[in-house]
Amino acid sequence: MADANRFKALLLSLVRIMVGVLLGIFILLLLLYIFQDKLIFFPQTLTADEADRIAKRYSHSSQIENIGLKSEKGICIRGWFVKNSTLKESPLIIYFGGNAEEVSYLIFHTDKIKGWSLALMNYRGYGLSEGKPTEKNLYTDAISIYDYFTKRDDIDKKRIVVMGRSLGTGVATYLAKMRPVKALILVSPYDSLLSVAKEHFPFLPVKLLLRHRFDSLSRAPFISAPLLVLVASEDNIIRISHSKKLAEKWGGEHSLIIVEGEDHNTIHDREIYWKTINEFLVKF
Repeated sequence: MADANRFKALLLSLVRIMVGVLLGIFILLLLLYIFQDKLIFFPQTLTADEADRIAKRYSHSSQIENIGLKSEKGICIRGWFVKNSTLKESPLIIYFGGNAEEVSYLIFHTDKIKGWSLALMNYRGYGLSEGKPTEKNLYTDAISIYDYFTKRDDIDKKRIVVMGRSLGTGVATYLAKMRPVKALILVSPYDSLLSVAKEHFPFLPVKLLLRHRFDSLSRAPFISAPLLVLVASEDNIIRISHSKKLAEKWGGEHSLIIVEGEDHNTIHDREIYWKTINEFLVKF
């Protein structure tokens, strides 16, 4: 009888442990689901002083224009328009950055791209832009940005190129499916965020947890605009295999260039990066 009681006590203890473990896993998964936005988006803001310094630095230049435009529900997204003043109607590159990228630093690099104007707009919650970043919000704002710039008299509406980096490649791909573009430049692109998450977290049910899918692969076959893909040989965040999958499904001409010796965050440090972009753009 004593042995039977000990067995029941042991069994009860095991059940309690299992319930505790399962409850702990459930709570962990619930927290991951609730707070996944903080794992995907890393808003980099600008203080008023930083924004003022940028404004003063370029106050003498007629080529740098501060932009604030209203998107869905009156949310104001802000950034800069860097003009190519040599043409009455300039071709335009619309740029979408990475998940931790505040785009003002690119103003310093615009002279590396020849003959094009650039739209550098921060995502919601980034820079001085209002609101909260989500997949849906980034898509909505991309359409608003495109529609705003294509209504300007100083933009050649037939020569719009969309450029995205990392997270922004999903936004750029979405925009290219929804609006006519001349070409795309995708830097460190993925097939889908779900695919990347599965690779990094194979022990988690990411298919059930992930709300922001950024499924570029499903859109790729429907986009016929020429594509340039730039990837870093040492990229361990978005592996080259993900970029290749996207390129292989593309509905138009595409080329993939590997920048040797660089990683996800340093790919733009090599001269070949800018050289390849300019050689691609000159075709359009």
